[in-house]
Amino acid sequence: MSMVRRCPFADLWVDPFDGFCSIVPASWDSDSAGFANARVDWKETPEAHVFKADLPGVKKEEVKVEVEDGNVLVVSGERTKEKEDKKEKWHRVERSSGKFVRRFQLPENAKMEEVKAGLENGVLTVTVPKVEIKKPEVKAIEISG
Repeated sequence: MSMVRRCPFADLWVDPFDGFCSIVPASWDSDSAGFANARVDWKETPEAHVFKADLPGVKKEEVKVEVEDGNVLVVSGERTKEKEDKKEKWHRVERSSGKFVRRFQLPENAKMEEVKAGLENGVLTVTVPKVEIKKPEVKAIEISG
């Protein structure tokens, strides 16, 4: 027989989100679930800003990459719901469907006119090149004397 340690304060902690999913209307939950699952990583390299979004099951035609207001990168789309067959009985539905949108305000060094995007193996990669920062020219001055 193994002993399980129990936290003495466990009965004092009340999770404020416990049961939240059960009170959310079904229409809100299914329409918004895709938004919550559009996870995006943003890294900056010396040459570019690189965004990677996990979008499993989303086709290229269902994703839009746009530039708003000159320096706002917008990634949006919709993961369509699987068609239901009345003869089938679902035991669990965990994969989300619905619309998603993510906006990123980029710094001034982003070349928004050269944005490139690709979708491979369920991962969207958006590359925004950076403006080359020219190093100031240094001219040595000879000292006479």
